[in-house]
Amino acid sequence: MPLTVNGIPDILALSGRDLGHSDWKEITQELIDAYAHVSGDHQWIHTDVERAASGPYGRTIAHGYMVLSWGIPMFGELLRVEGVGRALNYGVNRVRYPAPVPVGSRVRLHAAVAEVKEVARGGVQMTRAFTFELEGSQKPACVAESLTHFYP
Repeated sequence: MPLTVNGIPDILALSGRDLGHSDWKEITQELIDAYAHVSGDHQWIHTDVERAASGPYGRTIAHGYMVLSWGIPMFGELLRVEGVGRALNYGVNRVRYPAPVPVGSRVRLHAAVAEVKEVARGGVQMTRAFTFELEGSQKPACVAESLTHFYP
């Protein structure tokens, strides 16, 4: 059950708060192939199961940007914002992919609200610290800061 906040004052109060973990998401070849189709990124390491079997990871791996794109829905498992007029993705800082994500593995999001500060037009900018954990790995799959603006 996600934490629910209502309005700009509640969002401001989240600064520095750890929100915990999302559910695990299994990486399937079907998800990888669907992302390749939508993104146009058909690099063999993602989509050619036979060739990838003899490649550096022994199987296909997920696209890094596919994993990063799960930040929004996984974050939605942790925090629900009500009482605002709109929310806009503003950008992403410091994206890194420390570990490959092989097909058949599982990923989950650990998120914290690193900072909330006021911006123009009565809004706030939330900086969210995202760590996509890779089950059974010492290294995360992806680490990033995601920026969202909320307006009344």
